[in-house]
Formats: sequence, structure tokens, C-alpha cells
Amino acid sequence: MKQTKSTPKISTLEAVIVLLVVLGIMSLGVIGFGLSPQVPVLLAMGVVTAWAMLRGFPWSAVNAGIKEGIDQGIIPIFIFILIGAMISTWIAAGTIPTLMVIGFKLINVQWFLPSVFIVCTLVGAAVGSAFTVTSTVGIAFFGMGVTMNLNPALVAGAIISGGIFGDKLSPLSETNNLASAVVDTDLFAHIKHLLWTTLPAGLISLGLFAMLGHDNTSTSLAKIHQTVAVLNGNFTVSALALLPIVLVFVCAGFKMPAIPTMLLNIFLSAGLILFEQPQTTMTKLTAIINTGFVSKTGNASVDTLLSRGGIVSMMSMVALIVVTLSLGGLLMKFGLIGQIMTPVAKHLTSDGKLITAGIITCIGVNVFVGEQFLSIILPGRAFKQAFNNGGLDNQSLGRVLEDGGTVINYLVPWGVGGVFLTTTLGVPTIQYLPFAFFSLLCPVISIISGFTGIGLAHVHQTKSAKIHQAAELN
Repeated sequence: MKQTKSTPKISTLEAVIVLLVVLGIMSLGVIGFGLSPQVPVLLAMGVVTAWAMLRGFPWSAVNAGIKEGIDQGIIPIFIFILIGAMISTWIAAGTIPTLMVIGFKLINVQWFLPSVFIVCTLVGAAVGSAFTVTSTVGIAFFGMGVTMNLNPALVAGAIISGGIFGDKLSPLSETNNLASAVVDTDLFAHIKHLLWTTLPAGLISLGLFAMLGHDNTSTSLAKIHQTVAVLNGNFTVSALALLPIVLVFVCAGFKMPAIPTMLLNIFLSAGLILFEQPQTTMTKLTAIINTGFVSKTGNASVDTLLSRGGIVSMMSMVALIVVTLSLGGLLMKFGLIGQIMTPVAKHLTSDGKLITAGIITCIGVNVFVGEQFLSIILPGRAFKQAFNNGGLDNQSLGRVLEDGGTVINYLVPWGVGGVFLTTTLGVPTIQYLPFAFFSLLCPVISIISGFTGIGLAHVHQTKSAKIHQAAELN
């Protein structure tokens, strides 16, 4: 925050103390007491506001910070609302049940986890959104995994890892576009440079899922057959039900943005429901879109798995985004995050230290603010000059923002990504975190790259520029 005569000056120590208090409140509430993250984040926001008042910040600054913070989340909020509607219509139209039936017939049980990882990667690369992957085909795979008696957290880890890996390979990814824009580099050059860390992380993840899933012997074939029979008997399982998936890929081929893609998908799915089930009234269809689909097959496992979705189901997610971004807006407005990041960035010179500091800062923003976009924007602005001074190309910073920012948000219990996945799959963040191999490996590989120089992009200097620089140093 720019200092003026009326702006209180904040010391680095004071900023550290306030941020640690914020972290303590959120971690104790969410992890220690198992509370929903909205309340701890709201409490942390209240503490920061009280501190700001005591330090002499005007109330107008508080208002401005909240407004500026929320402004970052308007589009994500609308996307999550549409995802809720898409989940319920995909279930009601038979899309997700059809995927489950086909999956049970095609996928070898012993190689289920690596198969899930690969398919989610391919879908993620096509649609450019880990959120979309998890909330569509991910739900189908999760239902299959639970039916096979696999550890739900392990199945969730395979779905999430594959979705994020595919997201990082896609030119349609919002975070890829944002990171490349923040560091001012070409999108496709950015994605190509990401491969130095994402490809090893993806291959290692695939190997781990293959080892963990290959020894599964507890699968009940009778339970699988029973589930398939229930799905066939209570849902429209047909090739027609797969049209919404086809539409997703068609829209991706035309590089259509997420919002119109989802709107078209919801309309198509709603049309399928009316076509397949002529007795469905508009009142019932509206209820499915608004409050979600309620499965009434009589099979407890299937009903639990497929009773979900709807706009209302995303309201807790919307509330979290609002309070989280409000907190982030306040921390930025009062200069608390910048007070720590900027001095650190200025005093780092070696490649390894720069990369490590960048990764840690991105993770820190995720932990303190819980918002994916801000974990890219804030460190990107703070470290850009330091990376340039150190001779590192903007692509190197872009990769750091993805490896420490984008992929880590899904591992923060109060983060937007973490809460979304917990809400969608029903597995707490802390439980699936050890199995989200891709997200855990990316920052580690990125730091190794920083110290070894492998895959690290440097600014290309002309021979005369190098001679001039050497003369200045002498």
C-alpha cells in the first residue's frame, strides 16, 4: 500500500504478528476444531479490521479493501453457481450414471487409480479447468472408487491430481492465462516452460497411483454388479446422455469461455431431462437446478453419491469466496502482505534462493488469503523486478507462480479450491492432501530446478551487453 501522510506506517514485525494471528485463527478453527472455514475467516477479518481501527486507518480504507478484494471474485462466484447447476442436471439427465456404468465395464479394477488420473488429465487439458473435471467426470469416478471399496481420500487424490495436471497443460486454463499475463510472457511459451516441472510431477504421480491401486484385492464384484443394476434401473443410461460431455469438448475446441460453455451445457442437460422423462414438470426441473438432484433408488450408497448439486449447494462456497476475498483485500489495502514480500524479494540474488522464496511466498499467500488468483497476482508483482535483476526470464517467474500458487490452493482447508473439492467430493481437505501427489510434487521439483539450473530460463543477453555489464561490475 502506498504510504501517505494519513496512512499509518506498518513495520515488518507488526505485519508478521498480524498475519500469524490471522493464520492461527484460521488453522485452529478449521483444523483444530473442525469448523466450517467461513466463520474462522470471518473472525480473522474482524480481528484485522479491529487492528486497523486501532492503528488509525479510516473506515473508508476498510470499505475500499473489502470492495477491491471481492471484485477479484465476481466471475469465479458466477462460475461456481453454474457448476452447481451443471452437477445436478448431469445426474438427472443420466450423464454421470452413464459414465459410471461405462467405467465399470471398461476400466480394470486393479488399474483403476492410474486410469482415473489419465482420464482426468485428458479432460482437464481439453476443458482447462480442474474445477470442471472434479465436478463432472470426477463425481462419476469417485462413485466408482467408493463402490470398489477404495479409500475415498485416495480416489479423490487421483481425481484432483489428474484434473490439476490437465489444467496446467491447457491454453484454456484461467490460471495459465493469468500467470502469463502477470509476468508478461506468451501463453504457449509459458505452458511449454511449465512442462519442466509439471511433466515430472505428473509422471511420478502416475507411478504412485499405479503402485497404490494395483494391490487392491478388497473389491466386491457383487457390489459393483449391484450398483450397475441400480443405475440401469433408475437412471437413463444411454449414449444420448453423453451429449453434455461431447458439448464440453466442442466448446473447448472453439476456445469458448467457461461461462457460455456451462450455460449451454445446463440448457442441453435440461432439454435431455425433459426429453428422457416427459413427465418432468418445469417446477421439478427448476428444483433440480436450484436445490439439486435427490436420488431415490432405495440403495443407500447410490443415493448418497448421487444426491448432490444445485445452485443452493454452492452458496456456502460463495460465502467463503466473499469473506476470503474480503480478508485478502484488507491485508492488501493495509500493506500487510506487501510489507513482507517486497523487502524479501529485493535481497535475493541467486537463482535457487529466488525460486525458493517465490514458491514460499505463493504458498504463504494461499495460506493467509486462501484465493488462487491472488496467490499468482501478488507474488508476481512483488518478485518480477527481483527475477529480472537476477537474470531470470519472466517464464521462470510464471512457472513459480503456478507451482507455488495455482496448485497449492487445492490443499488449503480454508482455500477456495480446497473447500470446493471438499464440498464436491465430500472428502475433507486434510484427508485427501497426502494423496494429491501432483500438487505436493510441483513446488519441490520447482525448487530443485532453481538450485540445479535444470529447465530454468534466463534472460538472453547480447555479447556487447554482457561486456558492458562486466565492465560496470569491475
